[in-house]
Amino acid sequence: MKQNIVKCCNYFSYIRTTRFIRLDILSLLFLIITTGAKSQYLIRSLSSIPEVSMELSTQTSHYSPMFGAGDDSSKIIKGVNRFGYLTIDTGGRSNIVKLAEEELVLFVLDGTGILYYGKEKVPVSKNDFMYIPVGTKFGFSNPREKSLSVMVMGFKIPSDTIIRATPILMIANAGEVPFQVLGSHGLTTQFQLLMGTIESIRDRLAAAYQVTSLFIMDFAAGGTNIPHRHDDEEEIYFILRGHGEIVAGETSDGKELRHLSKEGDAYFFSPKTLIGFYSGNKEGEEHARILAVRFKYPSQSQDKTGNKLK
Repeated sequence: MKQNIVKCCNYFSYIRTTRFIRLDILSLLFLIITTGAKSQYLIRSLSSIPEVSMELSTQTSHYSPMFGAGDDSSKIIKGVNRFGYLTIDTGGRSNIVKLAEEELVLFVLDGTGILYYGKEKVPVSKNDFMYIPVGTKFGFSNPREKSLSVMVMGFKIPSDTIIRATPILMIANAGEVPFQVLGSHGLTTQFQLLMGTIESIRDRLAAAYQVTSLFIMDFAAGGTNIPHRHDDEEEIYFILRGHGEIVAGETSDGKELRHLSKEGDAYFFSPKTLIGFYSGNKEGEEHARILAVRFKYPSQSQDKTGNKLK
């Protein structure tokens, strides 16, 4: 325990020297809980994350970092460059940007607006999701009377990955994607398989290189996503609605570490971390839903045959 306290004191000193000069209590808990545990994870809550300035930011475009760029304690993260919440005010717009070393996945959480994609202007609305290839200009404007909210997810492209040009914008709406049960995760959870790699034959969009799966989980009352782990992928869960207990890691003797979770909470999981969810929603209430994205650990830039992606 004494070693844990020393680690926490060192972490406090680190936090005080950051640009935000804040103490992230959840990250401190992460250090305490996972010392002696088998896995690593981070916890964030949208309600407590400050706005920061980033490439898309303007006076009317606001970004709150959850993981990666703009976040001050993401040392265990390897494969994601950014995961954050972008809001465009009524009548506002973001900067138009081009990110040279990452592919992006965007998910519209609420509102309607315009996506600038290369030279195109594309209307977008709630539950739209889209793929932005590395080096492609993009941005948003919001001519509507309600703010536009978008989850921005950026993933590092390894230097040895061969990228194939995307001829058209890869975009769809989650409402078009049927729910299905995946037996290994339990019968009380249904999945919308939104996006996978360019080789995918099961996802609505086969578009990505580093992102292996973007999906939504819908939980029946008291439903469970059976705890499991991924050996060579990182993963992020973002709770869209509802509440319950997230399984994030385990103790050295194999007991699940459960965390009370609510709408707006996000979890980052390193490879081999035990992951799961127990819904706290009851009969007659809206089902709990989680937006999840899984992506390759940087060393996994080649496919299982050892060949570069083409």
